[in-house]
Amino acid sequence: MKILGIETSCDETAMSVIEISPRQARGEEITVLSNVISSQVKLHAKYGGVVPSLAAREHVKNIKHVFNLALKQAAKNGKWKMENGKLPVDLIAVTRGPGLGPALLVGITFAKTMSWLYKKPLTGVNHLEGHIHSNWLSPVANSKSKTLNPKQIFPALNLIVSGGHTELVLMNSRDQYQIIGETVDDAVGEAFDKVARLLSLGYPGGPAISKTAEKGNPDKYILPRPMSKSKNYDFSYSGLKTAVLYLLRDLYPPAGGRKPDAKIRADIAASFQNAAIDVLVQKTMRAAKEYKVKSILLSGGVSANKLLRKELHKNTAEAGIKYFQPPMEYTTDNAAMIAVAGYFSRSKNKKTDYKSVKMDANLGFRPKR
Repeated sequence: MKILGIETSCDETAMSVIEISPRQARGEEITVLSNVISSQVKLHAKYGGVVPSLAAREHVKNIKHVFNLALKQAAKNGKWKMENGKLPVDLIAVTRGPGLGPALLVGITFAKTMSWLYKKPLTGVNHLEGHIHSNWLSPVANSKSKTLNPKQIFPALNLIVSGGHTELVLMNSRDQYQIIGETVDDAVGEAFDKVARLLSLGYPGGPAISKTAEKGNPDKYILPRPMSKSKNYDFSYSGLKTAVLYLLRDLYPPAGGRKPDAKIRADIAASFQNAAIDVLVQKTMRAAKEYKVKSILLSGGVSANKLLRKELHKNTAEAGIKYFQPPMEYTTDNAAMIAVAGYFSRSKNKKTDYKSVKMDANLGFRPKR
C-alpha cells in the first residue's frame, strides 16, 4: 500500500510517499520512497518567527513543485513508472491541525483536490500523532524499516517536545494513549526561541542555542528548574525564560548600553539549555519508573537537540529501559510521519472521502484509552 503524506502546518511545505508491505497488521514493513521538505526558515528569520500569512503564500507557491518532486523521487526509488492522469497511491494523508490556520488550509485544499481529482481516499491526521509515528521511520538512504514490536515497547512513554508542545504521553498501544503531563505555559521550543532572541542569536532558536552552548559553561549561571520538584508531570518554561531576562538585565543594565560578548552569551546559552533539558529528563525518567514502561520514545522538533538525546540515552541505559529517537531528518516537520500516522488512523476513521476532512488549527491531543 502506497500513501501520500502532506504537511503544511507551519513553515515547511512537505510531501512524502511511503509504501507499507501487505503483512499482518502492526507487523508491517515501511519503506520511505520520498521525503521532500521545502523550508521557509530563512524567509521568516528576519521577522524573528513565523508570519502566518507569509507562510501560507509560500505554501501556495511551493506546493505543486514539492508534490511533483515527491512523486518523481518515489517513482525512482520504488522503480515504478509514472502514468499520465494517474496518482499511484492508495491513500492520501494530510495534517489537519494543530497549526497555523492559513498554512494548514493550503495543504488540506491541495489534498482534497487530489482526492477528488484522482478518486483517492483521504484521511486527516493530528500533527502530534504524526510526530509520535516518526519513531517508526528509517532514513530514506536506509529506506526500509520494520514497525517496532508492540510486545517489546508497550507500555511506552513518549516525550513530545517542539515549539508549540511539551507533553508526556503514556502509550499502552500505538493507538491507545493518555497525556500524563504537559506545559502549563510556554513550550520548551518556544522558550528556546525567546531566549535566543534575548541573546541576539537569531531564529530558529533551538539550533542557535545548541550551537552557542557548545562553547559555554553550563554551570556558570544557576538558573531555576520550574516544577522539577512538583509531584505531577507538568512543565513550565515561562519562569526559566524570565530568569534569563533578569540575568541579562542585572549583568548589563539597559542604561549602560552594553551588550553581552560571545563568551557571556555562550555561558548563558549553556546554562539555560542545561536547565531546560534537566527538567525534561528528570520528569520523563520519574514518570517512566512510576508507570513501569518498557520504553521511552522521543519526538518533535526539539528532539534534534544533542544534549537531550545524550541525556535520555544515558539515563534509559542506566535504568534498563529501551530508548527510541527518530532519525534527524524526521525531527523537523515532515510528511513521512504524517503518512505513517494516516495509515494507522484510517482504520479508526470510517469516513475517508475528501469532504470529511476539516481543518482545526487548535486541534487538541485527545486521550485515547
